[in-house]
Amino acid sequence: ECVHCHEMDPLVKRVEQGTGKKVAQFEVWHSAENDRLRESLDQGKCGGIPFFYNSKTGKWLCGSATYEELKAWAEGR
Repeated sequence: ECVHCHEMDPLVKRVEQGTGKKVAQFEVWHSAENDRLRESLDQGKCGGIPFFYNSKTGKWLCGSATYEELKAWAEGR
């Protein structure tokens, strides 16, 4: 239901195809469990969605991002 999340979907798919990395997506509007996970990873960095967290590097992105930003995040740069 998040407009910004839907806008990021094509970029996420493009990054996955271009890098071979998998971006797990968690729905937080209807799932309190997923929202608690988002809050625990966010720790006040963003406070909203979309929120991207790289579990291997600990790097994160807030909100909408460009393809280049998302790709760099996925690759740990």
